[in-house]
Amino acid sequence: MPSNDARTLLHTAVPASVAGAVATVVSGVVAGGKGAVGAVVGTLVVVIFMGIGLVVLQRTAKSLPQLFQAMGLMLYTAQLLVLFIFLTLLKGTTLFDFKAFSLTLLATTVVWVAAQARAYMKAKVLYVEPEKTGSTT
Repeated sequence: MPSNDARTLLHTAVPASVAGAVATVVSGVVAGGKGAVGAVVGTLVVVIFMGIGLVVLQRTAKSLPQLFQAMGLMLYTAQLLVLFIFLTLLKGTTLFDFKAFSLTLLATTVVWVAAQARAYMKAKVLYVEPEKTGSTT
């Protein structure tokens, strides 16, 4: 993974993980042990799915730059659908507190997307390849 890609992944995963840790502590205080477990599961789901999506998007940008925008829109839609499916499938679970899980899922997703937008705005990515100076044609 090139250094820019690793930097973007780091700058998105760390804030989302911190938000998940805060949500875990708050859920543990409010809803007890099951709340903390729900928050941890929610954080893991977001970090894993969004991380995979970011890696796929970065590889698409390298190999097929003309598909980058369409792939990004499709990928974000698919990620939100997968997170919705997780919410639907785990709605009746007794393994953890569903409310803590769902609120953590929402909060860490928002933090991930905001951190990813900030990382892309801060990245020094060239939009146009500069011409080589000194070459003779």
